[in-house]
Amino acid sequence: MSCTNCGSGTPNGCKNNGTCSSGGCNKLEVYDWLANIALPNGQAPYDIVEIRFKNSRKSFFKNTNNTSLQVGDVVVVEASPGTDVGVVSVVGELARIQVKKKAPGFKASEARKIKSIAAQEDIDRWIKARSLEKEVMFSSRKLAVNLNLQMKISDVEYQGDLSKATFYYTAEGRVDFRQLIRDLASEFKIRIEMKQIGSRQEAGRLGGIGSCGRELCCSTWLTDFRSVSTSAARYQQLSLNPQKLSGQCGKLKCCLNYELDMYMDALKAFPKGDLKLRTEKGTAMHVKTDVFKQEMWYAYDDGKGSTLVPLKPERVREIIRQNKDGKKPFDLSDFIETVEVQKPDYTNVVGQDDLKRFEHTFKKKKKPNNNRKNQGKKKKPAHTSAKAKDGNQRKKPGNPNQKRRNNNNRKKKQEQPGNKTNKPNQKNDAK
Repeated sequence: MSCTNCGSGTPNGCKNNGTCSSGGCNKLEVYDWLANIALPNGQAPYDIVEIRFKNSRKSFFKNTNNTSLQVGDVVVVEASPGTDVGVVSVVGELARIQVKKKAPGFKASEARKIKSIAAQEDIDRWIKARSLEKEVMFSSRKLAVNLNLQMKISDVEYQGDLSKATFYYTAEGRVDFRQLIRDLASEFKIRIEMKQIGSRQEAGRLGGIGSCGRELCCSTWLTDFRSVSTSAARYQQLSLNPQKLSGQCGKLKCCLNYELDMYMDALKAFPKGDLKLRTEKGTAMHVKTDVFKQEMWYAYDDGKGSTLVPLKPERVREIIRQNKDGKKPFDLSDFIETVEVQKPDYTNVVGQDDLKRFEHTFKKKKKPNNNRKNQGKKKKPAHTSAKAKDGNQRKKPGNPNQKRRNNNNRKKKQEQPGNKTNKPNQKNDAK
């Protein structure tokens, strides 16, 4: 992927100022923190500009025409021979810092020049050159195999004007590729240049995803490849497994050196691991050191105790002092420090510690059984029920003629002799 894959903008090419999502702009990118800071009065802008080419190849060029350049501009620069096309990566005062850091012996007078901003024709030719690289690489590999050359061609980079191609290869020793150059020149009709790179540089040019899940350091920000030895893994108490310690380049991972200094400083507080601890139970040897827990693990070498015993550095020094005085402790387990784990001071208010708090079983409510209720009650006599029926009938609205008949019947009953209502008041009669 390269900036030529971006089809937006006029002319076609990178229009995102070096932050496109295609992956071609992210190799060894530099964020310009000084872009919004104005220069002092009377100071001319720095005329050296950093240009990025395919993958991680960068170089410094001189802006002799004082062209206003911004990060992400596609420019035409001088090459040997002809011209090349690249993308501006760093300008201004940050370019001055980059020159001091990356090229301390750089001479501005000998720098190549920036000709102009790339036109649409230059970018079209540049895109065509990028499209030819994969086919040319496969063809060159076939020619190298036919010549029985012990080399691996990993990348091909065409020049912007299609006049030259650079072949990057890796090999364990020196390779006589003179016949290969003749065959390539006769087949592709271009100028051929061969460059041998190491396995780390190859991984940096091609890129990839590491075991940590991030992009390779050598293709994103790492520029100096320091040697990594197995002692770095030993200091960090890592298992010497080549499959886990090696990166995509086949060498030891560069990240083993990142925390090595911190581990070496932390191990100074521990006693030496090559000293054996002598006890009455046997001689114990050092197995490993846990820097974070501040513990040293020992095990008996005579088979009497197969379990590992964790000891604090102070306890190990105490045993070493006793051994120097000619004393032997009985067992290493007597020096183990027990740590009491305190329970957290909180209460389970909402029930957050219950694993089954989301598995409530809701029981269905049972319907009341009316038959059982009726069995316990006593049956009312029939006359009462009949009265209740009569009363209910009376309450119901009836015929008005029927009401009149009922009233007449009541009057007749009152007029009959022997009725209480017709008896005179005895008290009044006595008076």
